[in-house]
Amino acid sequence: MVQASMVPPSVFPTRYWHVLADGRIQCDLCPRACKLRDGQQGLCFVRERRDDAIVLTSYGRSSGFCIDPIEKKPLHHFLPGTPVLSFGTAGCNLACKFCQNWDISKSRQIDSLAHSAAPKQLAAVAVQKKCSSIAFTYNDPIIFMEYANDVAQACHEVGVRSVAVTAGYICDEPRVDFFRYMDAANIDLKAFTERFYKKICGGELAPVLETLLYLSKETRVWFEITTLLIPGENDSDAEMNAMTNWIVEHLGPDVPLHFSAFHPDWKMTDKLSTSISTLTRARQIAIRNGIRYCYTGNVHDPEGGSTYCYSCNERLIERDWYELREWKLDDKGCCNHCHTALPGVFESGAGTWGRQRIQVQMTS
Repeated sequence: MVQASMVPPSVFPTRYWHVLADGRIQCDLCPRACKLRDGQQGLCFVRERRDDAIVLTSYGRSSGFCIDPIEKKPLHHFLPGTPVLSFGTAGCNLACKFCQNWDISKSRQIDSLAHSAAPKQLAAVAVQKKCSSIAFTYNDPIIFMEYANDVAQACHEVGVRSVAVTAGYICDEPRVDFFRYMDAANIDLKAFTERFYKKICGGELAPVLETLLYLSKETRVWFEITTLLIPGENDSDAEMNAMTNWIVEHLGPDVPLHFSAFHPDWKMTDKLSTSISTLTRARQIAIRNGIRYCYTGNVHDPEGGSTYCYSCNERLIERDWYELREWKLDDKGCCNHCHTALPGVFESGAGTWGRQRIQVQMTS
């Protein structure tokens, strides 16, 4: 048990909003632009108008804390094999019918936020538990960015890195504010059509692409991309070709891309689970179009989960689910065989955390 040094406030002021002519207040955090009267919540559930401002109602509160392998985020080129202290809150600013974490992200019950921790407390826990990083995950950290930013700053003070697992659905100014505190990110690129984003997610594709371009051109954040493939919705050859060609042209060939398997959940229980053959097909398309590092996820596929040198095709990191096996990188993160550098953030050797998942209890 970890003793809390303080109880954080649950209600916290926010910056990104403005007053409309009709008296409503518009939230300017994400493209949804919720327009609120007093007492109303945005679609995200955790940002609410109180009097003449919009506040975050989940600051310092969480649905739970857990130590995961970094590969679970998924990040394959960021401190492989290391443990990451992970947590989320409640709510989301998208409305994905296929949500795989719907019990957290779709929760509109404050009771789901039964755990609390102040930023400095979380930083101390990460150090105590020997976690190399902390991840804002399970639901989208953009909606609790004030809390995430404070935690990230506290972690940086003690040498712990910060990871955002996000759909990247955010407006221009808060995008800069949010990512300035992140060391790594996994961006959930839901699909590559506006139809899918509008029909299945209740959002838009364009702002997500803007986030990817911003990360690539304007920051030093290490980022990877994940797309959950849903049979008959976003898994066609044409869409895979369009997506991977766009990535290579606009972001470059070195951004790792993960194709993960869907399982029926939330409001899409009528769809079949994604087959390994579909994931393999998508991976082959990506590689053919110039993506140098493409992975399959949520399935047992050692070949699709391992990292290969794009220059000599040597297997550099062998993965079996979240466990690292073979490791053929030198101390500089280069291929032992041909000395080509592997893009990413690496320590001198492989981590040994494996597939462990350990819950962390906080007390006040």
